[in-house]
Amino acid sequence: MSQDKNKMAKSAQVQSNQNQSNLDPFEIEFLPQFEQGRGPREAFENEHGVVIGDHEYESDNSPLEQWTAETDPAVMAGDEWVHPFKDIGFQSAENREYFEKGIVPQSGIFMHPDKDVSYDPYKESIKKKEDEAEA
Repeated sequence: MSQDKNKMAKSAQVQSNQNQSNLDPFEIEFLPQFEQGRGPREAFENEHGVVIGDHEYESDNSPLEQWTAETDPAVMAGDEWVHPFKDIGFQSAENREYFEKGIVPQSGIFMHPDKDVSYDPYKESIKKKEDEAEA
């Protein structure tokens, strides 16, 4: 490698290291196309009064702290529970390849098209009503 190319490569590596050092420990260096429109970089409070993105994983307002047998797990589903930049899930190899390098993940690896594994919380109540109607 020529000296100029070697200097450029070292400069790019130093720049990348500087960018990484400015990131939160759970953040990755998103490609520009993935940064726009993601949402806030700072921590935010969701509609349940739980702060998302502050690395404090216990909150008196969290459904996890008030969990009972009657709690519907769906209450903790959705974007309001995931920080757009600081989610630990971004650290997986597949997500880093996609969001930092633009490498699209392979599809179909864990798919079982002959199996229905979807969760339908109302399925049992509908079946029960149908059975009662037939009786």
